Amino acid sequence: MALANVIGGFGLAGAAGLNAYIPLLIVAILGRAGVIQLTAPYDALTSWWAIGALVILLVIEVVVDKVPGADHVNDAIQTFVRPAAGAILFAANAGIVREASPILALVTGLVLALGVHTTKAVARPVINASTIGLGAPVISVVEDVTSAITSLMAIYAPILLVICVVIVAILLYRLWRSIRLKRAASSMRASS
Repeated sequence: MALANVIGGFGLAGAAGLNAYIPLLIVAILGRAGVIQLTAPYDALTSWWAIGALVILLVIEVVVDKVPGADHVNDAIQTFVRPAAGAILFAANAGIVREASPILALVTGLVLALGVHTTKAVARPVINASTIGLGAPVISVVEDVTSAITSLMAIYAPILLVICVVIVAILLYRLWRSIRLKRAASSMRASS
């Protein structure tokens, strides 16, 4: 059970790096419904005012993140929010494991969410520029769906989440390698 909670913490923190409010809202609603138990102080997420605030913030995030240009401003603001959400989610999930240091859990969640957020924030301008802004809403929906699925898998099927992450990592590596080899072959043909 402890390993599943730690894996779940990683999944929730990673999901927060894409969209802070989706995993927070999922955890808040599931906590409110009694499906998961949050210890103090994280149980404050289950209050109606916290759930209402998360719904409002999620609606704003979902709308703003679909607009090219506004998504960059949103990413700048979210540089502080997403890592904090990742820290809270990792610590809340790891809090079930009594031996875990709360400071280590907070830092781990913060670093993981910041890493995912930074990757997202760096990739988004490239996507916007290469698609003349048309890719912003598409990639934003993909990020939101990925955040929701990752959050649910982190809670209900953490081992399956690990398997999916490994498969995606392998596929991304193969894609990167294929692109690199094609570029090398193109530059060799161009220099001939």
